[in-house]
Amino acid sequence: MTVDRILPTDEAHDLLGLATELADGELAPKAAAFEERAEFPREVLRTLGRAGLLGLPYPEEYGGAAQPYEVYLQVLEILASRWLAVAEAVSVHTLSCYPVAAFGSDEQRKLLPDMLGGELLGAYCLSEPQGGSDAAALTTRADRDGDAYLVSGTKAWITHARTADFYNVFCRTGGPGPKGISCLLADAGTAGITPQAAERTMGLRASPVAQIAFDEARVPADRLIGGEGMGFTIAMSALDSGRLGIAACAVGLAQAALDYAVSYARERQQFGRSIIDFQGLGFLLADAATQISAARALTLAAARLRDAGRPYSIEAAKAKLFATDMAMRVTTDAVQVLGGAGYVADHPVERYMREAKVLQIVEGTNQIQRMVISRALAKG
Repeated sequence: MTVDRILPTDEAHDLLGLATELADGELAPKAAAFEERAEFPREVLRTLGRAGLLGLPYPEEYGGAAQPYEVYLQVLEILASRWLAVAEAVSVHTLSCYPVAAFGSDEQRKLLPDMLGGELLGAYCLSEPQGGSDAAALTTRADRDGDAYLVSGTKAWITHARTADFYNVFCRTGGPGPKGISCLLADAGTAGITPQAAERTMGLRASPVAQIAFDEARVPADRLIGGEGMGFTIAMSALDSGRLGIAACAVGLAQAALDYAVSYARERQQFGRSIIDFQGLGFLLADAATQISAARALTLAAARLRDAGRPYSIEAAKAKLFATDMAMRVTTDAVQVLGGAGYVADHPVERYMREAKVLQIVEGTNQIQRMVISRALAKG
């Protein structure tokens, strides 16, 4: 169905039109085959970058488009409604550009035009095998050695691990706790950085996820972002924005599932009429449509706070929590509407259901989002 959107400018309308055109022409026709082959669509990301869709929320002086976050998120939603793996790749890449854009030196920011233009693809190396949600306990170390840092440790669940050109590596340069963490910008080809075998995932199979091993990888000291001890601050600041990206992806995926289920229910005949006319299914679809609208509104409300320069961390947590739980529920219901047909790969809803699950986990599990929100309530 067509989503009735209120956008801030005519330029925003044009951007969403461009995103829709590219999503229909470059994403939708390729999604099923690439997912089946577990092949990452690197050229699609370059196409989006050259169209200006990878740098939307960043300043024009760095090669971005200086768009409000509410516009960027709606572009992301459109991409996700055609192919979640690509939308998630855009979200992760945008997150990966954030440390340099927000905290980097003037020299480091010279890399941004190629980053935002899609020529350089990024990854965000925060999680570790023994420390996902407890990011402050990470153990990857970076020891100063002359004009460089020697980085050793293992990162886990890294999107773009086997295809990225640069990594934001969060590592320990000091003592225990968050104040001992720093952020280094490492070239993927650095000796001592070795992506491991790709994980065999439930969904998003076109998205390469793997561990990355660091064995005394030598990263120049001038690639330290924001100074020693700033890493945890950078990571948490970036994740607030990243959570909104995942919320937008969830809205797009759920919208795709609803649209497909409604179309099927209109055409499918049982007992002499379309199955959408039976209240059992019609009401289920009505609930799904309402939940999607609510998730979209919550996500954009948080984005508008961000755009206004106001605190939005708690609202981002709420949006991520609600939108991703909603996407899991709506995609599951879409399979149910199709019945047996929903369980076979001839229809995309089974893939949507598998893909929705990861959105409840990435950028902070939904249990972590509940903890963030509840702590804010406790403080008053």
